[in-house]
Amino acid sequence: MQTLLNLIAAIALLVWGTHIVRTGVLRVAGANLRQVLRRSVGRRATAFLAGIGVTGLLQSSTATALLTSTFVGQGAIATAAALAVMLGADVGTALMVQVFSLNLSWLAPLLIAAGVIVYLSKKNERAGQIGKIVLGLGVMILALQMIMQATAPLTHATGVKVLFSQLSGDMLFDMLIGALFAIACYSSLAVVLLTAALTASHVIPVQVALAIVVGANLGSGLLVVLTTLKSDPLTRRVPLGNFLFKGVGCLIALPLLPFAVQWLAALDPTPQRMVVNMHLAFNLVVALLFLPLVSKIARLVEAWMPAEAAKETPGTPRHLDATALATPALAIGCAAREAIRLADIVQDMLTGLLTVLKTNDFQLAESLRKRDDEIDRLYTAIKLYLAQVSREALEERESKRWTDIIQFTINMEHVGDIIERVLIDIAERKIQLGLSFSDAGMQEIEHLHARLLANLKLAIAVFLNGDFKSAQQLMAEKVAFRELEMRYADSHLQRLSGNTPQSIETSSLHLDLLADFKRINSLFCSIAYPILESAGVLSKTRVLGAEQPLLFKHDERHA
Repeated sequence: MQTLLNLIAAIALLVWGTHIVRTGVLRVAGANLRQVLRRSVGRRATAFLAGIGVTGLLQSSTATALLTSTFVGQGAIATAAALAVMLGADVGTALMVQVFSLNLSWLAPLLIAAGVIVYLSKKNERAGQIGKIVLGLGVMILALQMIMQATAPLTHATGVKVLFSQLSGDMLFDMLIGALFAIACYSSLAVVLLTAALTASHVIPVQVALAIVVGANLGSGLLVVLTTLKSDPLTRRVPLGNFLFKGVGCLIALPLLPFAVQWLAALDPTPQRMVVNMHLAFNLVVALLFLPLVSKIARLVEAWMPAEAAKETPGTPRHLDATALATPALAIGCAAREAIRLADIVQDMLTGLLTVLKTNDFQLAESLRKRDDEIDRLYTAIKLYLAQVSREALEERESKRWTDIIQFTINMEHVGDIIERVLIDIAERKIQLGLSFSDAGMQEIEHLHARLLANLKLAIAVFLNGDFKSAQQLMAEKVAFRELEMRYADSHLQRLSGNTPQSIETSSLHLDLLADFKRINSLFCSIAYPILESAGVLSKTRVLGAEQPLLFKHDERHA
C-alpha cells in the first residue's frame, strides 16, 4: 500500500511540476510569447517553428493551443497559420519529453535548491518567478526519479501484474486509457513521461506503452476541444483542426503499432527510449503529413464553424481574455484596455449631454440614459475579471496597478450614474416643461462642460501613463474648476436678482447642474491621487491649521 501511495504522490508531483513551469513562464514572458506567436505566422515554416519554441518553454501544447485559439477568435491570426503553430507545438512537447527522459537525477537537487532560494529571496520580483520555473523543472525531474523507484517493487507484485496484463490485449482500449489519462492530468507530456518510466520498470509492456502514447496525443487534442467548448466558433476552429490532425494520426498509427515496435527497437532497444521516440515520431509524421495541407484543413473547419453574425450586446467586454488570467501581468493589461472602453462610453454620454441641454432632444436623452446600462455591464465584467487574478502572485507594481484599475472603473461607473440622473432631471424639469436657459447661463454651462470634457481626457491620459506632471495638472484643474463653478453659481444668483425670467424658471436645475458637474470633475481628478501620494506630494487635509495645510507639500524631487 505504501508503495502505491508513493507512486500516486510521484505522479501528482510530476503534474504539479509541469504546472509550476507553465505558469511561471507565462508569468515572466507571457507577453513576449504572445508577440512571438503574432509575429511568426506570416509563413507556415516560421509559424511551425514558433509553435515548437513557445511550447518548449511552456511545457504544454495545451497552453499554446489556448493562446493561439484566443488570437484566432480575436481575428489576430488566420486559422491556417494557427494550425501550423499547433503542429509545431506538438513537436515541441515531444522534444521536451526527449530531454526529460534523460538521466538528470544529478540535476534535480541543484535546480530545487537554487529555485527555492531565488524564489523566497526575490518572491515579488521577476527573478523570483524565474526561480519558480527552475524549481518546477527540478520537481519534474525528481518526480520522474520517484516514479522509477516506486515502480521497482511493483514489478514483483502479483496483483499489479494481473492489473496491467488487462491492458495488453486491445490496442484500441489501451489508446483510450492514454487519452483519458491525458485529459485527467491536463498534460500529455506528464502522461508520456510516466508511461516511459513505467515501461522502463517493466510494469507496462512496450506494445501497451506505445498505444498509451498514441492515446495521450489524442487526449491532449480532445482536452483543448473540451476546454473551448463554450467559446465562439472562431475560437473553436483551432482546437477542432488540431483534433483532426491527431485523430487521423491515430487512425494511421494504430494498425502500424505492431510494426512500430520493431522499427523503434532498431533505433534504440531500450524500453524507455522506445516510448519517447514513438511520441516524437508520431508528432513528426503528423506534422510532415499535414503542414502542406493546413490551408485546406483551415477551410474545412471554417466551413464547419462559420463565424456568427455580429450581434454584440452593448457593454459586452472585448479585451477580457480568460486565457490571460494565468499571467497576471497580461490580465491587468486586458482589464486596463477594457477600462478605457468604459471611459469612452462615459465621454460619449458627457458629450451628448450638452446636445440635450441645447436642443431639448428627448429621444437623445433616452438613448444616452440607456448607455449607463452598458457602463454597468462593463464595470461588472471588469470587476469580476480582476477578482480572478491572484493578488498573491502580483508584484508590488502590478498590485498597485490592479488597485488603480478598480478605482478608475468605480469612478467611471459613478460618473455614468450621475449623468443618467442629470438626464432624467433635464427631461422632467426642462424638456417636458419646454424651458430653456438664459443665453448667459447657457454660455457658462457650455464653458464648464468643455472644461469637464478636457479634464476627462486628461484623466484618461493620467490613468494610461501615470505621468506625475499630468497628475499635478489634473489636481490644479480641480481647484480651477471649483472656483469657476462657484463664480458661475454667483453669476446665476445675480441674474435672479435682476428678475431674468429664464433664469428664474430654470434656477433649481441650473444650480443642480453646476453641482453635478463639480462632483463629476472631482471623480475625474481623483485618478491623480495615487500618483501624487506615491510621489509624497499629496497632503492628507486642506483644513487650515492642520499638519498639512496645503494641497501639495514641497518636495525637492519635484520642485
